[in-house]
Amino acid sequence: QVQLQESGPGLVKPSLTLSLICTVSGGSITTNDYYWTWIRQPPGKGLEWIGRIAYTGETYYSPSLKSRTSISRDTSNNQFSLQLSSVTPEDTAVYYCAKYNGPETEHDYWGQGTQVTVSS
Repeated sequence: QVQLQESGPGLVKPSLTLSLICTVSGGSITTNDYYWTWIRQPPGKGLEWIGRIAYTGETYYSPSLKSRTSISRDTSNNQFSLQLSSVTPEDTAVYYCAKYNGPETEHDYWGQGTQVTVSS
C-alpha cells in the first residue's frame, strides 16, 4: 500500500547540485522503525546505495558519497529529499527512493525511478 514517487529536474549541469524529492503515500515517514532510502543505478551498472533517513530524522550515507550528500525530510508533506552537490557526468543515473524494512527484507517498496543526466 505504500507508494513512493521521485520528482525533480532531469538534467543538472556539472558542478551544481542535484536535488530530488520523494513523496510518500500510504505510510508515514515518521512511523517507528521505518527508514527511507535513496539508491541510484548508473547506465550499464548495478544499484548503488546513496543513503537513508530514519523515522527519527537520523541520516546515514555511503562513505563514497557522504561528503557531497544531504538527505532531509518534510514531515508535514510526508516527503524526503536528496541533495548531491558538485555533480559530474559520473553522477548520471536513474535515481530511486525506497522504503527500508530491516536487514531481513531490506527494501520492500520502491519508486519508479527518475533519470537524472549531468551534462553541460
